Amino acid sequence: MPGPGTVLLTGAAGNIGTMMRTRLPGYGHRLRLFDARPVEGAPEAVTAELADGPALRAALEGVDAVVHLAGISLEAPFEDVLRANVEGTYHLYEAVRAAGVRRVVHASSNHAVGFTPLPAAGEPLLAVGTPHRPDTFYGLSKCFGEDLASLYRDRYGIETVSLRIGSCFPEPRSVRMLSLWLSPDDCARLLHAALTAEDVGHTVAYGSSANTRLVWDLSTARALGYAPQDDSEAYAPALLAAAREAEAGAPDGGSPGRRPPVHSLLGGEFCSDDPPRLRPRD
Repeated sequence: MPGPGTVLLTGAAGNIGTMMRTRLPGYGHRLRLFDARPVEGAPEAVTAELADGPALRAALEGVDAVVHLAGISLEAPFEDVLRANVEGTYHLYEAVRAAGVRRVVHASSNHAVGFTPLPAAGEPLLAVGTPHRPDTFYGLSKCFGEDLASLYRDRYGIETVSLRIGSCFPEPRSVRMLSLWLSPDDCARLLHAALTAEDVGHTVAYGSSANTRLVWDLSTARALGYAPQDDSEAYAPALLAAAREAEAGAPDGGSPGRRPPVHSLLGGEFCSDDPPRLRPRD
């Protein structure tokens, strides 16, 4: 099994990247940080866009693996998603190939399959073989990332674990997140497993904690050595009460005649006509 080594962490200034900067070193990984924005408290971090070839190549020197978290994480105009998530991921894989790095852990998303109906009680959990059904341009970019990783495995031998991450926050923020929540500590456990498992080829795995209300199959992640420790259920009473209070008289977000109500789909509000969007830049 590959041991801990030097890991390039892209998106190090983002939400998940910030939480992982203090957790992954506990597993023995030495982090090199990369982001388009300065990383607070880390003056040695590389501040550059993924399109900056020289900066990216320099950042990859002596690296054993990459955790790729960089990119837009909400819906945005297609041109922005194309530049950050599609072209950015391509630039990363080309640099990884040139540098001889053999392992990438790629942050995919549940939104790559967002229009998939949630399983009803008693039905099987969603499998990783679920066909791509992106719910946004953002979700579409994650489909591209998974397929690009597959191409680079078959053509160049670069191994990738594509993690369809649920909702990684210190606490779940909605009823939907009770099913998809990935605690920061479990996220670190999952990334460590993906970095150190043997012979992953191109593996796609769902990423969440061991939630009581789980809707997808974690067996692929567990096969990597992931052993989640957390469960969102402790937050359920408060979130369910708040949801009952808020839903009185509110529309369900469905579009009769075109698609089911958004609460019956994996992508939730990302499947609506007005999905969560990146705030306009100042």
